[in-house]
Amino acid sequence: MSNRIERADFFIVGSGIAGLMSALHLADHGRVLLVTKKRLNDCNTNQAQGGIACVMDGADSFDQHIKDTLIAGAGLCDEKVVRDVVSKGPARIQELIQLGVEFHRKADGSQEFDLGREGGHSQRRVLHAGDITGQRIESALVAKVLSHPNIQTLEHTMVIDLITTRWLKQTDPENRCCGAYVLNQLTGEIYAVQAPVTLLATGGCGKAYLYTCNPDIATGDGVALAWRAGARIANMEFVQFHPTCLYHPQAKRFLISEAVRGEGAELVDPEGRPFMKKYDPRGSLAPRDIVARAIDSEIKRTGAPYCCLDIRHKTPEYLKERFPKIYDTCAKFGIDMAKDLIPIVPSAHYCCGGIQATLDGITSLPGLYAVGETACTGLHGANRLASNSLLEAVVGAYDAAERIVNDPPKIPDNLSIPPWEYGTAVASDEAVMVAHNWMEVRTCMWDYVGIVRTNKRLMRARNRIRNLRHEIREYYFDYLVTPDTLELRNLALVGELIIRSAMRRHESRGLHYTLDYPSLLDNPHNTVLPGGQH
Repeated sequence: MSNRIERADFFIVGSGIAGLMSALHLADHGRVLLVTKKRLNDCNTNQAQGGIACVMDGADSFDQHIKDTLIAGAGLCDEKVVRDVVSKGPARIQELIQLGVEFHRKADGSQEFDLGREGGHSQRRVLHAGDITGQRIESALVAKVLSHPNIQTLEHTMVIDLITTRWLKQTDPENRCCGAYVLNQLTGEIYAVQAPVTLLATGGCGKAYLYTCNPDIATGDGVALAWRAGARIANMEFVQFHPTCLYHPQAKRFLISEAVRGEGAELVDPEGRPFMKKYDPRGSLAPRDIVARAIDSEIKRTGAPYCCLDIRHKTPEYLKERFPKIYDTCAKFGIDMAKDLIPIVPSAHYCCGGIQATLDGITSLPGLYAVGETACTGLHGANRLASNSLLEAVVGAYDAAERIVNDPPKIPDNLSIPPWEYGTAVASDEAVMVAHNWMEVRTCMWDYVGIVRTNKRLMRARNRIRNLRHEIREYYFDYLVTPDTLELRNLALVGELIIRSAMRRHESRGLHYTLDYPSLLDNPHNTVLPGGQH
């Protein structure tokens, strides 16, 4: 039992662009404690290839970017949020540049940005650093965070549960978040963090699916933590499947950026025949939901295990310069992008739902803020426009910090957080249960709650996931807490939230496509699930 309590003014969970930028903005106003469950650079941001969408060219306009975002969002975007994010983008880009992020410029010496174009965009507006944009952003921000005297970072530290005044049985009439219990994965110590501000920037939940291009950390922790603490969750049925993940037995979750199609790659069958015009007049640059369904349909129609990208019209020199990481990775697996078709399949990529939050991070639980992919702000609607995610994260981090500083929340003065209770828990000798249930959750989600859904599939998934959650809950209380147990617990809960949300949507809209309800409803609505309990 540990009586240790760490106190901070601002407690941030997650070390991607949303968490790091929030920390930098808040650090001049108090002590920041930032925890991350692996290393600082183990996050979705670090994996981002394509770039960050922003109006930076005279031929483009805010109105065009807004229109493209609204079209992709299939009627569910909050237009005010879209306008705010798009219009605030250029200032945040300049801030990233001042922090040391170097985006590629044109080779003509003009110092203009070399803007890329991706699916759903009517103009070139994607700032990039080759195909390692996220890595460049992450490394620059990590360096700034580590050098700031008011920011303490703790790696290999995982949040178990949020602490609320209701759970502490405080007399506060309004349930309020006041910190969390965390696990030091290196020592096994469990202790409390007390803070008036808890900001979740924990990223997505791609690992809920068997096939994903997300890193191993993407287990939906923030959504699970928030739901158990009582916060509302919205639109979890909208899981974006990236159309083009490299298909190769040794290529674990390697993404072929949408920017490759932006530079002219065509989607073709294994024989090299283009097929996208059959599905959408925009062809290979249609929005991701349309492209992913088209690929899924072609795979089912032909019986082939994959489709392909064809960019053989580009020279090796061009491909090595524009896509160095993708070129080298393909070459490692015996694929020459300049001569060979690139085999691809769709994979779980991005969750457009999450903790219901305003753009400035406010959730339904006072004291709890959410920024980045773990938040559902209304920007993405039913389908995210490519490269809008990093833009939302950097704008949201700034707005959330500004809101927190100008309107700081408070926690009761007499707050008393008890030590973590281990009860009768013992060390596990049944780790195989965790591994087996982990695979079963992901397989169930892939088979029944994937790109194309039906009522029957969703009901099967709900019944199986609920049984699994019951088994996991028993295991969680019988044995000492481990990182694998916590991730499995969160993953299964997020899976059930996705299923419950999908069962409530009786239409096909954006990323939610069901054979039982193929049409659109006249009045778009959000799917909102009330928070649960510990």
